[in-house]
Amino acid sequence: MRRTLLVPLAMLVALLAACGTTEPSAPEPGQAAAGGPVTVTDARGKQVTLQAPATRVVGLEWNVVEHAVSLGVMPVGAADVEGYGKWVTAEPLDASVRDVGVRGEPSIDTIASLRPDLILATDELPGSAVQQMERFAPVVFVKGGDAKDGLGQMRRNLDIVATTLGKQAEAATLLSEMDATIERGRTALAARAGQPFLFADGYLEGSQVSIRPFANGSMLSDVTTRLGMRNAWTEPGDGVYGLGQSDVEGLTRVGDATFLYIANDRDGGDPFATALAGNAVWKSLPFVKSGNVHRLPDGIWMFGGPTSVQRYVDAVVGTLRT
Repeated sequence: MRRTLLVPLAMLVALLAACGTTEPSAPEPGQAAAGGPVTVTDARGKQVTLQAPATRVVGLEWNVVEHAVSLGVMPVGAADVEGYGKWVTAEPLDASVRDVGVRGEPSIDTIASLRPDLILATDELPGSAVQQMERFAPVVFVKGGDAKDGLGQMRRNLDIVATTLGKQAEAATLLSEMDATIERGRTALAARAGQPFLFADGYLEGSQVSIRPFANGSMLSDVTTRLGMRNAWTEPGDGVYGLGQSDVEGLTRVGDATFLYIANDRDGGDPFATALAGNAVWKSLPFVKSGNVHRLPDGIWMFGGPTSVQRYVDAVVGTLRT
C-alpha cells in the first residue's frame, strides 16, 4: 500500500529549525570528511556543490544505494530496505541502515531526522518533495537508465556517485574488475559466440504471466552481447531501462534461443516454472522443448552496478559453460 509521506512545508521548516538542521550537518566524530568542496552536474543538468565528500548518505533508489555501498560508504538511510535485501545481494546493507519509505515516495521527515549531507535519487520525485529535501541537504539525481546505452549509463551514474563521495579511485577499480570479469566470460563462452539469447523476468497479473524481455540497449543485454551472444528479442523496449513487454504468445516470435531469466522465491516466486508449467504455448516454444531454459540465481539485481554485473556474468558463464 502506498503511503502519502510528504509533510507540509511549514511544518518541516519548523521541525528543522528546532533540530538545528536547516544547514547540512557536520560529519559525526570519527567521520570527518577528507578533501575540499566537490561539485557535480547531476541528471537534471543542475550543478550541485558539497562542502566536502559526503559521509552521511540517503539513497532513494536501489541503484544509487548499491553504488554507495560498493564504494565503501554505507548509507544512513535507504528506500525500501526490505526489498533491497531480497533483490540486491551483491552489496548487502548493514542493520544500521534506516528505511526511509517507499521508492519514489519517501518520508521527508524520516530523511531529515538522519541529518544527511547528501541525498541520492533516481526516480522523478515530486518537485515539492525535492524542494523540501533541498532545505536540509543537497540532492543529486542520476538517470535510472538509458536504453540507448544501458551499460554506459551505469558507468556514468557510478562516476557521479563516486565524485560526491570522494571515491573516484574505488570506482575506477570496480569498473576495471567488471570489465575483466566480462572479458573472462567472453573467453569462457567462446563456443557460443553469435548464438541468440533472450533474457527476461516475469510476474503474475491475476492468472496471467506478464513477461519483460530485456531489449537491445538494456544493461543486461549490453553485458550479454559483450559476452559474444546476440539478443534474439528485436523489438524495442522502453526508453529508460530497455524493457519490453510480452505475454507467452509473444515469445513465439523469438524462435530458438537460449532463454535466461531471473525470478525470486522471496518476492513473487517463479511464474515460468509454476504458472506456465502446463501452458501449451509455453511448452511448444523451441527453447522449452529443447530444455534450453535457465533460471539464474536469486538476488542478482538487473539494474545495479559493477558488482551486480559481475554476479550476472558469473551466473551466465556457470550456467552455459556446463
